[in-house]
Amino acid sequence: MAKTIFITGASMGFGKLWVEALLERGDNVAATSRTADAYQTLKERYGERFLPIQLDITDRSAAIAAVQRTKEHFGSLDVVINNAGYGLFGAIEEVDEQAVKDIFEANVFGTLWVTQGAVHIFREQKHGHIIQLSSVLGIWTLPTLGIYNATKFAVEGLSEALASEVEQFGIKVTLIEPNGFTTDFGGTSAVQSGSIPAYDDLKSSLAHTEGLLPEDYGDPKATVPAILQLIDETKPPLRLFLGKVGLPKTERVYAEKLHTWKSWDHVAIAAHG
Repeated sequence: MAKTIFITGASMGFGKLWVEALLERGDNVAATSRTADAYQTLKERYGERFLPIQLDITDRSAAIAAVQRTKEHFGSLDVVINNAGYGLFGAIEEVDEQAVKDIFEANVFGTLWVTQGAVHIFREQKHGHIIQLSSVLGIWTLPTLGIYNATKFAVEGLSEALASEVEQFGIKVTLIEPNGFTTDFGGTSAVQSGSIPAYDDLKSSLAHTEGLLPEDYGDPKATVPAILQLIDETKPPLRLFLGKVGLPKTERVYAEKLHTWKSWDHVAIAAHG
């Protein structure tokens, strides 16, 4: 049975691939972008099954209205995918105030506004699936991506709490946590901070010290079957890695965290009073 899917940031990267695959298999899709002209070819090909929406997700009223428009256009809504967002590269000391505010507006608040619009509809109809594009960098960190880390850690926290709040209404929540893929994440869609020479050696060594070699980056097209399976799943997981890097590194990182917590547990217990 065809589903109705609303997806943000769908003019490039993962979003574009997923929209095309969903339309090709017969689903109804509403796709947002800052410029709806990006979807002219798809609109011509799929007609009323495709709804392009020009949207700045940082505008709360517009974001909620876009989700509602999708429901009204298609008569139903099954899945909302919060895919929009971008990266900010720079050491914590290097990033400027406006760049930090801007990425939080897009990655965190934009996700929140669309989510609020989706929950309102899904709660009333007693079913729905919210899929949040997080990252492995919402689970562990990389140097010079600390602010991006912070936005994805925030998405993880709000989405995990959301899942426990809305389960009673028949609403499912899934966090997608991709490792690096050969998208435009580090290209034209990214923001680069200013540079402080003291961090130059760190930046030049990251590829080798943090496992960022070419073979560690996945093929975006390979994510399509996983997304289709996730959308069709009646009992979707709260979290889903995409790629082969996420699980083994997460196991190492959390083993180290547990070791530290346990080794300092006597101090923690004493602090309880």
